Amino acid sequence: MATQQRSFQLVVFGASGFTGQFVTEEVAREQVAPERSSRLPWAVAGRSREKLLRVLERAALKLGRPTLSSEVGIIICDITNPASLDEMAKQATVVLNCVGPYRFYGEPVVKACIENGTSYIDICGEPEFLELMYWKYHKKAAEKGVYIIGSSGFDTIPADLGVIYTRNKMNGTLTAVESYLTLHSGPEGLCIHDGTWKSAIYGFASQSSLRKVRNSSNLKPVLFIGPKLKKRWLVSYCRELSTYSIPFMGADRSVVKRTQRYLHEMLEESPVQYAPYLAVGGITSVIKLLFAGLFFLFFVKLGIGRQLLIKFPWLFSFGYFSKQGPTQKQIDDSSFTMTFFGQGYTQGLSTDKNKPNIRICTQVKGPEAAYVATPIAMVQAALTLLNDASDLPKAGGVFTPGAAFSRTKLIDRLNQHGIEFSVISSSEV
Repeated sequence: MATQQRSFQLVVFGASGFTGQFVTEEVAREQVAPERSSRLPWAVAGRSREKLLRVLERAALKLGRPTLSSEVGIIICDITNPASLDEMAKQATVVLNCVGPYRFYGEPVVKACIENGTSYIDICGEPEFLELMYWKYHKKAAEKGVYIIGSSGFDTIPADLGVIYTRNKMNGTLTAVESYLTLHSGPEGLCIHDGTWKSAIYGFASQSSLRKVRNSSNLKPVLFIGPKLKKRWLVSYCRELSTYSIPFMGADRSVVKRTQRYLHEMLEESPVQYAPYLAVGGITSVIKLLFAGLFFLFFVKLGIGRQLLIKFPWLFSFGYFSKQGPTQKQIDDSSFTMTFFGQGYTQGLSTDKNKPNIRICTQVKGPEAAYVATPIAMVQAALTLLNDASDLPKAGGVFTPGAAFSRTKLIDRLNQHGIEFSVISSSEV
Protein backbone atom coordinates (compact mmCIF):
# COMPACT_ATOMS: atom_id res chain seq x y z
CA MET A 1 0.00 0.00 0.00
CA ALA A 2 1.11 3.56 -0.67
CA THR A 3 3.05 4.94 2.27
CA GLN A 4 3.17 8.58 1.20
CA GLN A 5 0.13 10.80 1.69
CA ARG A 6 -2.20 10.72 -1.33
CA SER A 7 -4.84 13.32 -2.19
CA PHE A 8 -7.59 10.69 -2.31
CA GLN A 9 -8.05 7.39 -0.53
CA LEU A 10 -10.42 6.13 -3.24
CA VAL A 11 -10.74 7.07 -6.91
CA VAL A 12 -13.64 5.67 -8.98
CA PHE A 13 -12.34 5.32 -12.54
CA GLY A 14 -15.12 5.14 -15.12
CA ALA A 15 -17.57 6.83 -12.75
CA SER A 16 -19.77 8.03 -15.61
CA GLY A 17 -20.29 4.52 -17.01
CA PHE A 18 -23.45 2.54 -16.30
CA THR A 19 -22.02 0.58 -13.37
CA GLY A 20 -19.63 3.36 -12.35
CA GLN A 21 -22.51 5.66 -11.44
CA PHE A 22 -23.80 3.13 -8.91
CA VAL A 23 -20.31 2.67 -7.45
CA THR A 24 -20.07 6.46 -7.17
CA GLU A 25 -23.31 6.56 -5.19
CA GLU A 26 -22.06 3.83 -2.87
CA VAL A 27 -18.80 5.65 -2.12
CA ALA A 28 -20.81 8.81 -1.44
CA ARG A 29 -22.85 6.90 1.14
CA GLU A 30 -19.68 5.65 2.82
CA GLN A 31 -18.24 9.16 2.89
CA VAL A 32 -20.76 10.15 5.58
CA ALA A 33 -21.31 6.79 7.27
CA PRO A 34 -22.16 7.30 10.99
CA GLU A 35 -19.28 5.08 12.14
CA ARG A 36 -16.74 7.16 10.20
CA SER A 37 -14.79 9.58 12.39
CA SER A 38 -13.66 11.73 9.47
CA ARG A 39 -14.83 12.28 5.91
CA LEU A 40 -13.43 10.02 3.22
CA PRO A 41 -11.33 11.92 0.66
CA TRP A 42 -12.25 10.54 -2.76
CA ALA A 43 -12.55 11.42 -6.42
CA VAL A 44 -14.21 10.36 -9.66
CA ALA A 45 -12.20 9.91 -12.84
CA GLY A 46 -12.99 9.66 -16.54
CA ARG A 47 -12.73 11.34 -19.92
CA SER A 48 -15.45 13.98 -19.63
CA ARG A 49 -15.73 16.53 -16.82
CA GLU A 50 -19.32 17.28 -17.85
CA LYS A 51 -20.37 13.62 -17.58
CA LEU A 52 -18.60 13.21 -14.24
CA LEU A 53 -20.36 16.31 -12.89
CA ARG A 54 -23.73 14.96 -14.08
CA VAL A 55 -23.09 11.68 -12.24
CA LEU A 56 -22.26 13.58 -9.05
CA GLU A 57 -25.34 15.77 -9.46
CA ARG A 58 -27.57 12.68 -9.87
CA ALA A 59 -25.99 11.09 -6.80
CA ALA A 60 -26.46 14.33 -4.85
CA LEU A 61 -30.17 14.44 -5.78
CA LYS A 62 -30.69 10.75 -4.98
CA LEU A 63 -28.91 10.91 -1.61
CA GLY A 64 -30.21 14.33 -0.57
CA ARG A 65 -26.68 15.77 -0.51
CA PRO A 66 -26.79 19.10 -2.43
CA THR A 67 -23.13 19.91 -1.68
CA LEU A 68 -21.77 16.53 -2.88
CA SER A 69 -20.23 17.85 -6.12
CA SER A 70 -18.07 20.30 -4.20
CA GLU A 71 -16.86 17.57 -1.81
CA VAL A 72 -15.51 15.17 -4.46
CA GLY A 73 -12.38 15.52 -6.58
CA ILE A 74 -12.56 15.23 -10.36
CA ILE A 75 -9.69 13.71 -12.38
CA ILE A 76 -9.70 13.82 -16.18
CA CYS A 77 -7.95 10.82 -17.71
CA ASP A 78 -8.29 8.51 -20.70
CA ILE A 79 -7.50 4.82 -21.10
CA THR A 80 -5.59 5.67 -24.31
CA ASN A 81 -3.36 8.20 -22.52
CA PRO A 82 -0.89 6.41 -20.18
CA ALA A 83 0.38 9.70 -18.73
CA SER A 84 -3.13 10.62 -17.59
CA LEU A 85 -3.54 7.18 -15.96
CA ASP A 86 -0.23 7.70 -14.15
CA GLU A 87 -1.43 11.07 -12.91
CA MET A 88 -4.66 9.51 -11.62
CA ALA A 89 -2.82 6.67 -9.89
CA LYS A 90 -0.36 9.05 -8.18
CA GLN A 91 -3.28 10.78 -6.45
CA ALA A 92 -4.99 7.61 -5.17
CA THR A 93 -4.39 5.05 -2.46
CA VAL A 94 -6.88 2.66 -4.13
CA VAL A 95 -8.33 2.87 -7.65
CA LEU A 96 -11.75 1.29 -8.22
CA ASN A 97 -11.76 0.40 -11.92
CA CYS A 98 -15.24 0.26 -13.47
CA VAL A 99 -14.14 0.40 -17.15
CA GLY A 100 -14.78 -2.78 -19.10
CA PRO A 101 -14.66 -5.06 -20.98
CA TYR A 102 -11.45 -5.50 -19.03
CA ARG A 103 -9.81 -7.61 -21.75
CA PHE A 104 -9.65 -4.39 -23.82
CA TYR A 105 -9.34 -1.65 -21.22
CA GLY A 106 -8.12 -3.17 -17.96
CA GLU A 107 -4.38 -3.73 -18.35
CA PRO A 108 -3.28 -0.09 -18.77
CA VAL A 109 -4.97 0.76 -15.46
CA VAL A 110 -3.36 -2.22 -13.68
CA LYS A 111 0.03 -1.21 -15.07
CA ALA A 112 -0.35 2.45 -14.06
CA CYS A 113 -1.38 1.49 -10.53
CA ILE A 114 1.58 -0.85 -10.03
CA GLU A 115 4.11 1.60 -11.42
CA ASN A 116 2.82 4.34 -9.13
CA GLY A 117 2.46 2.29 -5.94
CA THR A 118 -1.34 2.31 -5.96
CA SER A 119 -3.63 -0.57 -5.04
CA TYR A 120 -6.39 -1.56 -7.46
CA ILE A 121 -9.80 -3.23 -7.36
CA ASP A 122 -12.10 -4.18 -10.24
CA ILE A 123 -15.38 -6.02 -10.78
CA CYS A 124 -14.19 -8.12 -13.72
CA GLY A 125 -15.91 -11.41 -14.50
CA GLU A 126 -13.52 -12.38 -17.33
CA PRO A 127 -11.27 -15.35 -16.34
CA GLU A 128 -8.78 -14.75 -19.15
CA PHE A 129 -8.05 -11.19 -18.02
CA LEU A 130 -7.95 -12.12 -14.33
CA GLU A 131 -5.55 -15.02 -14.81
CA LEU A 132 -3.36 -13.14 -17.31
CA MET A 133 -2.93 -10.23 -14.90
CA TYR A 134 -1.66 -12.66 -12.26
CA TRP A 135 0.99 -14.14 -14.52
CA LYS A 136 2.11 -10.78 -15.92
CA TYR A 137 2.05 -8.60 -12.80
CA HIS A 138 2.05 -10.60 -9.55
CA LYS A 139 5.81 -10.27 -8.95
CA LYS A 140 5.86 -6.58 -9.92
CA ALA A 141 2.94 -5.81 -7.60
CA ALA A 142 4.63 -7.71 -4.77
CA GLU A 143 7.84 -5.72 -5.28
CA LYS A 144 5.85 -2.50 -5.05
CA GLY A 145 3.83 -3.71 -2.05
CA VAL A 146 0.48 -3.00 -3.72
CA TYR A 147 -2.62 -5.17 -3.95
CA ILE A 148 -4.26 -5.85 -7.33
CA ILE A 149 -7.59 -7.56 -6.65
CA GLY A 150 -9.95 -8.52 -9.47
CA SER A 151 -13.54 -9.84 -9.51
CA SER A 152 -14.56 -7.88 -6.40
CA GLY A 153 -18.21 -7.47 -7.39
CA PHE A 154 -21.01 -9.97 -7.81
CA ASP A 155 -18.47 -11.90 -9.79
CA THR A 156 -17.21 -13.23 -7.42
CA ILE A 157 -17.25 -12.07 -3.82
CA PRO A 158 -20.45 -13.96 -2.81
CA ALA A 159 -19.09 -17.23 -4.24
CA ASP A 160 -15.45 -16.88 -3.17
CA LEU A 161 -16.13 -15.65 0.36
CA GLY A 162 -19.19 -17.90 0.60
CA VAL A 163 -16.95 -20.98 0.28
CA ILE A 164 -14.56 -19.56 2.90
CA TYR A 165 -17.50 -18.77 5.21
CA THR A 166 -18.82 -22.32 4.78
CA ARG A 167 -15.39 -23.74 5.61
CA ASN A 168 -15.11 -21.56 8.71
CA LYS A 169 -18.56 -22.62 9.96
CA MET A 170 -18.08 -26.38 9.48
CA ASN A 171 -17.13 -28.29 12.61
CA GLY A 172 -14.61 -30.39 10.74
CA THR A 173 -12.82 -30.37 7.35
CA LEU A 174 -14.77 -29.06 4.36
CA THR A 175 -13.85 -30.95 1.18
CA ALA A 176 -16.42 -30.00 -1.48
CA VAL A 177 -19.09 -27.36 -2.14
CA GLU A 178 -21.82 -26.91 -4.72
CA SER A 179 -23.48 -23.50 -4.93
CA TYR A 180 -26.83 -22.58 -6.46
CA LEU A 181 -27.50 -18.97 -7.46
CA THR A 182 -31.15 -17.90 -7.49
CA LEU A 183 -32.03 -14.49 -8.95
CA HIS A 184 -35.34 -13.07 -7.74
CA SER A 185 -37.27 -10.43 -9.67
CA GLY A 186 -40.45 -8.39 -9.47
CA PRO A 187 -43.29 -8.13 -12.02
CA GLU A 188 -41.06 -6.34 -14.57
CA GLY A 189 -38.50 -9.17 -14.59
CA LEU A 190 -34.72 -9.06 -14.66
CA CYS A 191 -32.52 -6.94 -16.91
CA ILE A 192 -28.77 -6.31 -17.14
CA HIS A 193 -26.91 -3.60 -19.05
CA ASP A 194 -25.31 -4.85 -22.27
CA GLY A 195 -21.77 -4.14 -21.03
CA THR A 196 -21.89 -7.49 -19.24
CA TRP A 197 -23.31 -9.07 -22.39
CA LYS A 198 -20.37 -7.79 -24.44
CA SER A 199 -17.87 -9.21 -21.93
CA ALA A 200 -19.56 -12.61 -22.23
CA ILE A 201 -19.48 -12.48 -26.03
CA TYR A 202 -15.77 -11.71 -26.19
CA GLY A 203 -15.03 -14.23 -23.46
CA PHE A 204 -16.73 -17.14 -25.23
CA ALA A 205 -15.20 -16.09 -28.55
CA SER A 206 -11.67 -16.34 -27.12
CA GLN A 207 -11.83 -19.63 -25.22
CA SER A 208 -8.68 -20.75 -27.03
CA SER A 209 -6.77 -17.77 -25.58
CA LEU A 210 -7.81 -18.75 -22.07
CA ARG A 211 -6.62 -22.31 -22.69
CA LYS A 212 -3.24 -20.95 -23.86
CA VAL A 213 -2.88 -18.88 -20.68
CA ARG A 214 -3.61 -21.94 -18.55
CA ASN A 215 -1.43 -24.31 -20.57
CA SER A 216 1.55 -21.94 -20.38
CA SER A 217 1.30 -21.74 -16.58
CA ASN A 218 2.33 -25.41 -16.13
CA LEU A 219 0.62 -25.54 -12.72
CA LYS A 220 0.46 -28.88 -10.96
CA PRO A 221 -3.07 -29.98 -10.02
CA VAL A 222 -4.17 -29.32 -6.46
CA LEU A 223 -4.62 -32.63 -4.63
CA PHE A 224 -8.06 -32.54 -3.02
CA ILE A 225 -9.06 -34.87 -0.22
CA GLY A 226 -12.19 -37.00 -0.14
CA PRO A 227 -14.18 -38.26 -3.15
CA LYS A 228 -14.13 -36.25 -6.36
CA LEU A 229 -17.09 -33.93 -6.75
CA LYS A 230 -19.42 -35.44 -9.35
CA LYS A 231 -20.07 -33.39 -12.46
CA ARG A 232 -23.79 -32.80 -13.06
CA TRP A 233 -25.63 -32.86 -16.38
CA LEU A 234 -26.12 -29.71 -18.44
CA VAL A 235 -29.60 -29.55 -16.90
CA SER A 236 -30.08 -31.12 -13.47
CA TYR A 237 -32.69 -30.98 -10.73
CA CYS A 238 -31.86 -29.75 -7.22
CA ARG A 239 -34.17 -31.56 -4.80
CA GLU A 240 -33.32 -29.35 -1.84
CA LEU A 241 -34.34 -26.16 -3.67
CA SER A 242 -37.03 -27.73 -5.91
CA THR A 243 -35.58 -26.17 -9.05
CA TYR A 244 -33.80 -27.09 -12.24
CA SER A 245 -30.28 -25.77 -12.64
CA ILE A 246 -27.56 -25.30 -15.23
CA PRO A 247 -23.81 -24.74 -14.72
CA PHE A 248 -23.05 -21.12 -13.87
CA MET A 249 -20.93 -19.73 -16.71
CA GLY A 250 -19.38 -16.74 -14.92
CA ALA A 251 -15.95 -16.44 -13.29
CA ASP A 252 -16.94 -18.09 -9.98
CA ARG A 253 -15.37 -21.48 -10.65
CA SER A 254 -12.11 -20.00 -11.94
CA VAL A 255 -11.73 -17.54 -9.07
CA VAL A 256 -12.64 -19.98 -6.29
CA LYS A 257 -10.22 -22.53 -7.70
CA ARG A 258 -7.40 -19.96 -7.66
CA THR A 259 -8.29 -18.95 -4.11
CA GLN A 260 -8.25 -22.54 -2.90
CA ARG A 261 -4.84 -23.08 -4.51
CA TYR A 262 -3.49 -20.01 -2.72
CA LEU A 263 -4.94 -20.98 0.67
CA HIS A 264 -3.50 -24.49 0.29
CA GLU A 265 -0.04 -23.55 -0.97
CA MET A 266 0.56 -20.38 1.05
CA LEU A 267 -1.47 -20.94 4.24
CA GLU A 268 -1.46 -24.76 4.30
CA GLU A 269 -5.26 -24.95 4.48
CA SER A 270 -7.15 -27.95 3.15
CA PRO A 271 -8.35 -27.16 -0.41
CA VAL A 272 -12.06 -27.29 -1.27
CA GLN A 273 -13.55 -28.59 -4.53
CA TYR A 274 -16.18 -26.27 -5.97
CA ALA A 275 -18.93 -26.34 -8.60
CA PRO A 276 -21.33 -23.39 -9.21
CA TYR A 277 -24.84 -23.69 -10.66
CA LEU A 278 -27.59 -21.28 -11.66
CA ALA A 279 -31.11 -22.12 -10.47
CA VAL A 280 -33.51 -21.51 -13.36
CA GLY A 281 -36.89 -22.59 -11.98
CA GLY A 282 -39.30 -24.81 -13.90
CA ILE A 283 -39.09 -26.61 -17.21
CA THR A 284 -40.38 -23.58 -19.20
CA SER A 285 -37.45 -21.48 -18.00
CA VAL A 286 -35.07 -24.33 -18.87
CA ILE A 287 -36.34 -24.47 -22.47
CA LYS A 288 -36.14 -20.69 -22.85
CA LEU A 289 -32.56 -20.60 -21.54
CA LEU A 290 -31.46 -23.54 -23.68
CA PHE A 291 -32.73 -21.84 -26.83
CA ALA A 292 -31.01 -18.58 -25.84
CA GLY A 293 -27.81 -20.52 -25.13
CA LEU A 294 -27.89 -22.34 -28.48
CA PHE A 295 -28.41 -19.06 -30.35
CA PHE A 296 -25.58 -17.48 -28.38
CA LEU A 297 -23.07 -20.30 -28.93
CA PHE A 298 -23.87 -20.47 -32.67
CA PHE A 299 -23.53 -16.73 -33.31
CA VAL A 300 -20.55 -16.08 -31.02
CA LYS A 301 -18.27 -18.26 -33.18
CA LEU A 302 -18.72 -16.03 -36.25
CA GLY A 303 -17.55 -12.45 -36.74
CA ILE A 304 -20.87 -11.33 -38.21
CA GLY A 305 -22.68 -13.30 -35.52
CA ARG A 306 -20.84 -11.41 -32.77
CA GLN A 307 -21.77 -8.11 -34.44
CA LEU A 308 -25.44 -9.13 -34.40
CA LEU A 309 -25.24 -10.22 -30.75
CA ILE A 310 -23.70 -6.88 -29.79
CA LYS A 311 -26.17 -4.84 -31.86
CA PHE A 312 -29.32 -6.63 -30.66
CA PRO A 313 -28.67 -7.78 -27.07
CA TRP A 314 -32.35 -7.67 -26.07
CA LEU A 315 -33.39 -9.96 -28.96
CA PHE A 316 -30.68 -12.60 -28.63
CA SER A 317 -30.75 -12.74 -24.82
CA PHE A 318 -34.55 -13.12 -24.76
CA GLY A 319 -34.86 -9.80 -22.92
CA TYR A 320 -32.32 -10.41 -20.16
CA PHE A 321 -29.82 -7.81 -21.49
CA SER A 322 -30.44 -4.38 -23.03
CA LYS A 323 -28.55 -1.25 -24.06
CA GLN A 324 -30.64 0.78 -21.60
CA GLY A 325 -30.10 -1.51 -18.62
CA PRO A 326 -32.69 -2.11 -15.90
CA THR A 327 -35.23 0.43 -14.69
CA GLN A 328 -35.03 1.63 -11.09
CA LYS A 329 -38.11 -0.46 -10.29
CA GLN A 330 -36.48 -3.58 -11.73
CA ILE A 331 -33.46 -2.91 -9.52
CA ASP A 332 -35.58 -2.24 -6.43
CA ASP A 333 -37.63 -5.42 -6.94
CA SER A 334 -34.65 -7.73 -7.51
CA SER A 335 -32.47 -9.71 -5.12
CA PHE A 336 -30.30 -12.82 -5.04
CA THR A 337 -29.75 -15.90 -2.93
CA MET A 338 -26.67 -18.09 -3.24
CA THR A 339 -27.04 -21.42 -1.43
CA PHE A 340 -23.98 -23.54 -0.62
CA PHE A 341 -24.17 -27.30 0.01
CA GLY A 342 -20.93 -28.51 1.56
CA GLN A 343 -19.63 -31.88 2.68
CA GLY A 344 -16.63 -32.98 4.71
CA TYR A 345 -15.24 -34.97 7.60
CA THR A 346 -15.24 -34.68 11.37
CA GLN A 347 -11.86 -33.99 12.93
CA GLY A 348 -9.69 -37.09 13.12
CA LEU A 349 -11.72 -39.21 10.69
CA SER A 350 -9.58 -40.74 7.93
CA THR A 351 -10.38 -39.33 4.47
CA ASP A 352 -8.81 -42.25 2.58
CA LYS A 353 -11.56 -44.87 2.75
CA ASN A 354 -14.45 -43.22 4.60
CA LYS A 355 -17.23 -41.27 2.95
CA PRO A 356 -17.79 -37.64 4.03
CA ASN A 357 -19.84 -37.68 7.23
CA ILE A 358 -20.75 -33.99 7.70
CA ARG A 359 -23.03 -31.86 5.59
CA ILE A 360 -23.56 -28.12 5.88
CA CYS A 361 -25.82 -25.64 4.10
CA THR A 362 -25.07 -21.91 4.12
CA GLN A 363 -26.45 -18.92 2.24
CA VAL A 364 -25.40 -15.52 1.00
CA LYS A 365 -28.40 -13.24 0.40
CA GLY A 366 -28.48 -9.71 -0.86
CA PRO A 367 -30.13 -6.99 -2.95
CA GLU A 368 -30.08 -6.73 -6.74
CA ALA A 369 -26.85 -8.36 -7.87
CA ALA A 370 -25.35 -6.20 -10.62
CA TYR A 371 -25.97 -2.59 -9.56
CA VAL A 372 -26.61 -2.75 -5.80
CA ALA A 373 -24.70 -5.76 -4.45
CA THR A 374 -21.73 -5.24 -6.78
CA PRO A 375 -21.07 -1.62 -5.70
CA ILE A 376 -21.47 -2.62 -2.04
CA ALA A 377 -19.00 -5.49 -2.44
CA MET A 378 -16.50 -3.38 -4.40
CA VAL A 379 -16.56 -0.44 -1.98
CA GLN A 380 -16.36 -2.63 1.13
CA ALA A 381 -13.44 -4.51 -0.43
CA ALA A 382 -11.68 -1.17 -1.00
CA LEU A 383 -12.35 -0.05 2.58
CA THR A 384 -11.01 -3.37 3.82
CA LEU A 385 -7.79 -2.67 1.92
CA LEU A 386 -7.57 0.70 3.64
CA ASN A 387 -8.52 -0.40 7.16
CA ASP A 388 -7.49 -4.05 7.62
CA ALA A 389 -3.93 -3.80 6.31
CA SER A 390 -2.50 -6.01 9.07
CA ASP A 391 -4.80 -8.88 8.05
CA LEU A 392 -3.94 -8.81 4.33
CA PRO A 393 -1.27 -11.06 2.79
CA LYS A 394 2.07 -9.72 4.05
CA ALA A 395 3.42 -8.97 0.59
CA GLY A 396 1.50 -7.28 -2.21
CA GLY A 397 0.62 -9.01 -5.44
CA VAL A 398 -2.28 -9.96 -7.71
CA PHE A 399 -4.95 -11.75 -5.68
CA THR A 400 -8.45 -13.14 -5.83
CA PRO A 401 -10.85 -11.69 -3.24
CA GLY A 402 -10.70 -14.87 -1.14
CA ALA A 403 -6.90 -14.92 -1.15
CA ALA A 404 -6.67 -11.25 -0.16
CA PHE A 405 -9.53 -11.06 2.32
CA SER A 406 -9.85 -14.52 3.93
CA ARG A 407 -8.48 -13.24 7.26
CA THR A 408 -9.98 -9.74 7.20
CA LYS A 409 -13.33 -8.41 8.43
CA LEU A 410 -14.82 -8.15 4.93
CA ILE A 411 -17.60 -10.68 5.61
CA ASP A 412 -18.60 -8.68 8.72
CA ARG A 413 -18.59 -5.49 6.67
CA LEU A 414 -20.81 -7.07 4.00
CA ASN A 415 -23.23 -8.37 6.66
CA GLN A 416 -23.59 -4.81 7.95
CA HIS A 417 -24.35 -3.52 4.45
CA GLY A 418 -27.09 -5.93 3.36
CA ILE A 419 -25.11 -8.85 1.90
CA GLU A 420 -25.86 -11.44 4.57
CA PHE A 421 -23.94 -14.66 5.24
CA SER A 422 -25.72 -17.31 7.35
CA VAL A 423 -25.73 -21.00 8.26
CA ILE A 424 -28.96 -22.78 7.29
CA SER A 425 -28.15 -26.27 8.61
CA SER A 426 -25.25 -28.46 9.69
CA SER A 427 -25.36 -32.12 10.58
CA GLU A 428 -23.42 -35.38 10.71
CA VAL A 429 -24.63 -38.12 8.38
